[in-house]
Amino acid sequence: MNTQENLQNEKKYNKWIVILSIVIPLAVAALFGIKLKDFGLNIEPLTFLPPIYAFINGITAIVLIVAVIQIKKGNRALHEKLMKFAITLSVLFLLLYIAYHMTSDSTKFGGEGVISYVYYFILITHIILSIAVIPFVLITYVRAISNNFQRHKKIARITYPLWLYVAVTGVIVYLMIAPYYV
Repeated sequence: MNTQENLQNEKKYNKWIVILSIVIPLAVAALFGIKLKDFGLNIEPLTFLPPIYAFINGITAIVLIVAVIQIKKGNRALHEKLMKFAITLSVLFLLLYIAYHMTSDSTKFGGEGVISYVYYFILITHIILSIAVIPFVLITYVRAISNNFQRHKKIARITYPLWLYVAVTGVIVYLMIAPYYV
């Protein structure tokens, strides 16, 4: 494929990237506020999920690091598999996160003083960047599957640290709030 064909192939996905980049955060925000018990569904709170989705975040971070190492070694096939796995892990995290919040009340951070400022700084940046990274991941992925590797590499240099930050801070947020789970 030539560059023009690659760009045309990439443009086919742009509408979906925009739609998903808007719909995913809005759906998460909407579902975050919905409690299944309010609809008469007597579902036990899924309180076992936070350590599981924190673990998934940790695995995602490791997978991202290994994927970057592999592409730097020239192992494109393994890099591609690892990146698809990282995307799958992120989707699984999102589903478990939504399931938890639809069945359980949010846990309040109980720390005081400086540690509470540290916690809320990490939490707020984690949330903001978890929304911002969605279009970056999608664009990066589309550029790869469209064989636009120069453009893929250019945006991957932005996507990778953002995504890695979101994955790592997801674990940190869990570890900081875990003592306050009821």
